Amino acid sequence: MTLRAVIAAQGGYYAVTGVAPFVSRRAFEAVTGPKADWWLVETVGAVVTPVGAGLLAAAARRRVTPEIVGIAAGCAAGLAAIDVFYAANARISRMYFVDAAVQAAALAALALAARAQQPVQRSA
Repeated sequence: MTLRAVIAAQGGYYAVTGVAPFVSRRAFEAVTGPKADWWLVETVGAVVTPVGAGLLAAAARRRVTPEIVGIAAGCAAGLAAIDVFYAANARISRMYFVDAAVQAAALAALALAARAQQPVQRSA
């Protein structure tokens, strides 16, 4: 899988999951569990959606720069850490462990694709 494909997949996931709470609160909570602070769900969606759009645009324009990869990796790491911490402490639904696994897979795919893209250095 190319770095561009990984960035596109992650961008698509973020765009869909970021918009989801704005489409239907009932459907969103059916999947993720009830939320006491709906404003926080909307805040996360309002941030994750444009990140996803930016990743998709970078992939579509073939402009996957190190900065884009850094944003993608940082978001995946941060979201995974939050998912695991709060799901493990029963503050959010255990369903967030699934999202943590998706974020971890994105990190692994980014690392593998970035490594595969690096030129091979030969000894003299």
